[in-house]
Amino acid sequence: MRRIGTILSAVALTMLAIPTNAHAAAVACGGGVSTGRVAVNGCISAQRGKEGRIYTREITAYVKARNTGPRAVNLSYEAFFRVVDGGYWVKLGSGRTYVPAGGTAGPTEVGSSTRVCGPVKVEIRVHARADGAAWSGWSTVGTAQCQT
Repeated sequence: MRRIGTILSAVALTMLAIPTNAHAAAVACGGGVSTGRVAVNGCISAQRGKEGRIYTREITAYVKARNTGPRAVNLSYEAFFRVVDGGYWVKLGSGRTYVPAGGTAGPTEVGSSTRVCGPVKVEIRVHARADGAAWSGWSTVGTAQCQT
């Protein structure tokens, strides 16, 4: 019986160590905003790439939501992207998700943009609206493209 418990424990620890989403480790989240009883964070990841001789960066926006209320809610969200120096906001995507009572949802991918590497900082911003509530403020987070 003790041997079976040891084997099951080892299997459980191995399963915890295996990442379920390759992007999850590279996702960084910004400050929180709220809509109703739902706290929302905008998150960003930057994956390196190469097309021929040109180095690229795949910038992906995510939304993460935490419901502190006693009832489940449907949440609408939008994400925008820009280059900090002189850029303008471009919509990356939008969507809806279900956030259970006292639970969390995400990080959920909203959209992405592939950019040529350069010495510039990029940022995304996300806002959300729970059913029956107003749009939240903006949760903004940035990253430097092509950082090592």
